[in-house]
Amino acid sequence: MTAALIGFALVLVLVLVRLPIVFAMGLVGTLGYAYERGGSIFDERGIKAAMSMVGRQITDTAQDYGLSVVPLFILMGLFVNKGGMAKELYAVSNAFLGHMRGGIAMATVAACGGFSAICGSSLATAATMSKVAMPEMRRYGYSDELSTASIAAGGTLGILIPPSVILVIYGLLTETSIGKLFMAGILPGTLGILFYLGAVRWTVWRNPDSGPAGERAGWGQRLLALKSVWAVLLLFFLVIGGLYGAFDFEPLNLTFSPTEAAGMGAMGAFLIALFRGGLTVKSTFEVLKETSFTAAALFSVLIGAQIFSNFINLAGLPEALIAMVTAYDVPNFMVILMILGIYIILGCVFESLSMLLLTVPIFFPLVVSLGYDPIWFGIVVVVVTEISLITPPVGLNVFILKGVVGDVSTATIFRGVTPFWIADIFRLALIVLVPWIVLVLPEQMGAIGH
Repeated sequence: MTAALIGFALVLVLVLVRLPIVFAMGLVGTLGYAYERGGSIFDERGIKAAMSMVGRQITDTAQDYGLSVVPLFILMGLFVNKGGMAKELYAVSNAFLGHMRGGIAMATVAACGGFSAICGSSLATAATMSKVAMPEMRRYGYSDELSTASIAAGGTLGILIPPSVILVIYGLLTETSIGKLFMAGILPGTLGILFYLGAVRWTVWRNPDSGPAGERAGWGQRLLALKSVWAVLLLFFLVIGGLYGAFDFEPLNLTFSPTEAAGMGAMGAFLIALFRGGLTVKSTFEVLKETSFTAAALFSVLIGAQIFSNFINLAGLPEALIAMVTAYDVPNFMVILMILGIYIILGCVFESLSMLLLTVPIFFPLVVSLGYDPIWFGIVVVVVTEISLITPPVGLNVFILKGVVGDVSTATIFRGVTPFWIADIFRLALIVLVPWIVLVLPEQMGAIGH
């Protein structure tokens, strides 16, 4: 256990000195594995065992069919962006909410939730919605704090509302049903939208000038806006409906696996974008290139995390934690609170995917041994990861937004997201105290495994 704790500390130190997380985890994992096998990092037998493990891990990851779902969902999200669906979602949300004080920011949050349902990436959601919503909020005189915060916070929904790349990776890491994880994310994701709307209302209640009311749309305009989101609804139904057997009838008899659902979603998004004139030969090539780069980066981090995971498992850290909790008779709820505290602290310095890959191999066996549902823990982890996306000093959504809206300081954005961060803490507490919120839909709907 001592070697594993030293290794974990080394990874933190290397990350703090700006070594990329993939190299930090891979290097420490390889040297630690060699030490455990040979008694020294310089022992020839240990080095050979470590090199063999690294080669095997790279090969197994590259050949893992289940991981093909990741680039397909990334490809789907990029085609969705080219299809202009974000503008339609924002238009319909604004038609119903924009006339209220703070309504345009509320419409932004609602549109982020809808875009998340067909994108699966928080960073892509934040980057896309910033281009769509920021000009409109500035036109109506919204404060920069509220405008940027509603986009940064709303963008975090992309990793929880299905389809979600983070949930896919969690499912593959822990061998948990991806279908059930997707279903479990619906209610917490909806709660996230509602809590964020409450954060907007609280902000404008404290400072009415921060979010003036927009123009009221008539019912004719609202219905017209609703008609424009047919592509979004069709794509969501194709992916999620196919995953849960919506096409399982004569003569189709189709039920998609997660990989098949991702493939159908990517093809559907491609056809919609092509039909709307959003694709050229050049832009299609750019989408494919960006998908390749993003997937390669994700796979690299995943390989590094799995190398590190092999080391900490060999060093016996998960088993030692279980034994310690048993020996000291720590209440289960206190263990969960400590784990959540560690996640929130790590969220201050780690980006979301790295944090999940680094910690799940350590905490998952402990949580399951305490009798908690792995699906529930997966949603809890993702919600904490959402919080990390807007937590200073390394809130990735904040920096993505800063890159798009260059004339607003990161300090301004962080000040604006404070009410949303507090809302997330309340939502996390509710999910921890009432697990039914997470588990009711997988149990009722009989979601399929992967």
